[in-house]
Parts: sequence; C-alpha cells; structure tokens
Amino acid sequence: MKKEYNFKGGVRGKFYRKKKVQKTLRLDADVLAFYKELAEKEGIPYQTLINLTLKKFAGEGGGLIIASKKKAVGG
Repeated sequence: MKKEYNFKGGVRGKFYRKKKVQKTLRLDADVLAFYKELAEKEGIPYQTLINLTLKKFAGEGGGLIIASKKKAVGG
C-alpha cells in the first residue's frame, strides 16, 4: 500500500449507482408470465424489465384512469 495516492485525474461519483429498494409486489400470474417471456426474448432479467416499464410510466406523468373510481390516479 502506498503512503499517498494521486487522485488528480479522478472523477467523483464515477462508480456510484442509485440504491434500489427491495419491496414485495403481488402481480397477476399473466402479467408476470408476460414480463418473463419478454425478458427472455430481450435477454434481460424480468425484474429489470418491470422496473424500466414503471420508470417510463412515472416519467410520463403516471396518469391512470381507474374505471370504477372515475378519477385520475397519480396524475
């Protein structure tokens, strides 16, 4: 181990990744099957695919109309 290290060319946060939160979700079997099949075709984990879908939805404003409630949720 060196006494001193030169970080002059270093980049702050280069290897930083946002932390993910582990949370249990209940999904319908057909929804899970859809994402697993699509993930298999795309070669990525199905959890990543679900996360990407949710991020896209949230990024677009997350507006959702629930027919039984007749009002927008989250938008």
